[in-house]
Amino acid sequence: MRRTEVPGSPGKNHGKERMTMAARRRGDDTKAEIRKVAIELFTEQGYEATSLREIAERLGITKAALYYHFSSKEDIVRSLFTEHLDALDDMVAWAREQPPGPELRVRAVDRMVDLATGGGLSAMRFALANQRVVRDLHPGRENAFERLGELFKILAGPDASVEEELRMRAALLSVNTVLLASQGLEVSDERITATARDIAHQLVPGTGTVSRADGP
Repeated sequence: MRRTEVPGSPGKNHGKERMTMAARRRGDDTKAEIRKVAIELFTEQGYEATSLREIAERLGITKAALYYHFSSKEDIVRSLFTEHLDALDDMVAWAREQPPGPELRVRAVDRMVDLATGGGLSAMRFALANQRVVRDLHPGRENAFERLGELFKILAGPDASVEEELRMRAALLSVNTVLLASQGLEVSDERITATARDIAHQLVPGTGTVSRADGP
């Protein structure tokens, strides 16, 4: 006999939860695409010269649809930095749960490269082209340094020598340094990413017998 669900039953509520989660994922995807296109336009023609209407037109949506996700250009930029801080939080939490040692350090470098180059190259170009905007709107530069400091301690370990700790810090910080140094070079993003990864791996302490991790 077919089961009939009554209002408020667990089956009906579970269906609503699935629909809510799917809608949230679609919303997150839309916000990510808006950020991507906005950063491209801010870099191409400048932050001040770009309007929300132009962003909506590039995306092929209405201005009202864009307003549903972001109330202003400032809101878009702030969300970019907030997303980066959230990603650092996730990385710190991940590192804390891993067994310590050289393999963790290599995997952490790979995750840092992926984090920095996932949207980092376009964000870096935007930051260089709009330095005043970044200075005025960045909500958590100090918080980013705090997160990195915690990550340094986890990866180096309590018994690390000064050289080991400095090499670990240099390995992680070298990623953004390479991205910054790549500005103006006529090479592909893939080549820049591969070079950043290689340089960072060479700096990681205690990895003479550890091969590069296959994934995070």
